[in-house]
Amino acid sequence: MIVTVGRIGRAHGIRGEVNVEVRTDTPDERFADGAVLATDPARRGPLTVLGSRWHSGRLLVAFDGVTDRTAAEGLRGILLLAEIPDDATTGDPDEFFDHQLVGLTVVGVDGDELGVVREIIHAPSQDILSVERTGGGEALVPFVTEIVPEVDVAGSRLIVDPPPGLFE
Repeated sequence: MIVTVGRIGRAHGIRGEVNVEVRTDTPDERFADGAVLATDPARRGPLTVLGSRWHSGRLLVAFDGVTDRTAAEGLRGILLLAEIPDDATTGDPDEFFDHQLVGLTVVGVDGDELGVVREIIHAPSQDILSVERTGGGEALVPFVTEIVPEVDVAGSRLIVDPPPGLFE
């Protein structure tokens, strides 16, 4: 299974380092020296990590062949991908891989079917579930415990307690 482990942001400095928006619980492993990451779009990779370091709470990464700011800026927006076993879990019962959530049926606490999760949007402040509503249209559901109290991957459903108007 291929998962997104990061997204390349802006260049840092003049020697080709980039900021990486981390999307993995194991950044020190995924961005270790010598790690090879596939990319989306695929034509931009694979990229080999030359080095990584934390600076002011952000992960800075240097890739093989990216030696200046111009080349680093050319990578902005590229998704970094890694392969994991199909049966892998995050190890935390409250955290999920995107592929575990996409396709789950969304059910209200009252039992009414509300839609299906189509995409996970990784916003800076919190993740958002893009839900294709049963009656048509889209609902953007903040992926927080107060609104999504239960995720049942094995049962292929996600229970929501939406605020008024979210699914209307």
